[in-house]
Amino acid sequence: MEPLSAEQYVESLYAADEHLERVKESIRAHGMPEISIAPGYGRLLTLLVRISGAQRVLEIGALGGYSGICLARGLGENGKMISLELNESFAELAQANLRAAGLGDKVEYRVGEALSHLERLHDEGARFDFVFIDADKGNYVHYLDWSIRLANPGALIVADNALMHGKTMNPEVTSPSVRVIREFNRRIATDDRLESVILPAYDGLCIARVKH
Repeated sequence: MEPLSAEQYVESLYAADEHLERVKESIRAHGMPEISIAPGYGRLLTLLVRISGAQRVLEIGALGGYSGICLARGLGENGKMISLELNESFAELAQANLRAAGLGDKVEYRVGEALSHLERLHDEGARFDFVFIDADKGNYVHYLDWSIRLANPGALIVADNALMHGKTMNPEVTSPSVRVIREFNRRIATDDRLESVILPAYDGLCIARVKH
């Protein structure tokens, strides 16, 4: 028998989560991409929201609601989340899954191009304590810029897929989206407005705190 990977070993210690399993099943049933955040990082999202005391959370990219459940679970009684999703059917499924998990009152979904919604949120004077980015990779740098602009002092910005299944580490891969993620990772690591860490497990997770 081959030894388990570090991720497999850690996941073996945790019981399956019925609500998150339902999300994965619903994504599969609707023929959607099976690209939800890894379970271990989902648990980390819940912890980070709870530990930080975030009351206003912004999610960029809802898919079927897996990360939405993880984020909303960390919110306090009065905490709220706004989730941006390009695809209306994805947002509807995510909303249904959040309701099934008893978290439907925590989240507001806004459908359409995320960059347009981010500009609108800025114009509304919205500010957030926590931003999670897991959407189209080609706009990650733009999402980071907007996240910093919309951040309260000390806010956390978390982003999935820093490694893109090894593509960011392979110099022979030069597709536009990979180049953007490399620049995003570089910015996370070097931007003077941030203090950060990039976790190399699963598909890589960026965690940054906004200093201002």
